[in-house]
Amino acid sequence: MVGLDIYESLFVGTAFLFQIVLIIHFALRKWRFQTAMRYGPIVYALSLPALVISLLLMLSGKTWSLWLGGFLYFIWAVFGYMIEYQLEIEWRSPIRWPIFGPYIFLYLATIMFYWFPLVHIQKPLFYVYAFLYVVSTILNLSSHRVSEAPHPSA
Repeated sequence: MVGLDIYESLFVGTAFLFQIVLIIHFALRKWRFQTAMRYGPIVYALSLPALVISLLLMLSGKTWSLWLGGFLYFIWAVFGYMIEYQLEIEWRSPIRWPIFGPYIFLYLATIMFYWFPLVHIQKPLFYVYAFLYVVSTILNLSSHRVSEAPHPSA
């Protein structure tokens, strides 16, 4: 990443790694569901190095918009891991709003704070990330299993 200091490079690398991991996870969930569930905690566990990088960014005096994403990722990951893997709560179907709302808010906030600061670092990175976000969103939405309840007209 030409022209970036070490901290900006760390931020960019973390942001793109996050999005690539999501794409891999959502693709696995779509085509190899059991594998995705077995390795799913890795998505949450990667919040720990992201948190460390955010701490480095904060302590180096970088603007809050560069370090907030890692903190949000960590909060989302702890919440998600507890709900999905520790408590094993089914919250997507039917939607359980007390879980769905905070989960989606934290997920989208994490995405935004890894994406939007890229426009101030190098504008092309912003557009590449936008493309990756679209890919991950399509995979995410298409990977959710449809309820196996019988159709009302059956």
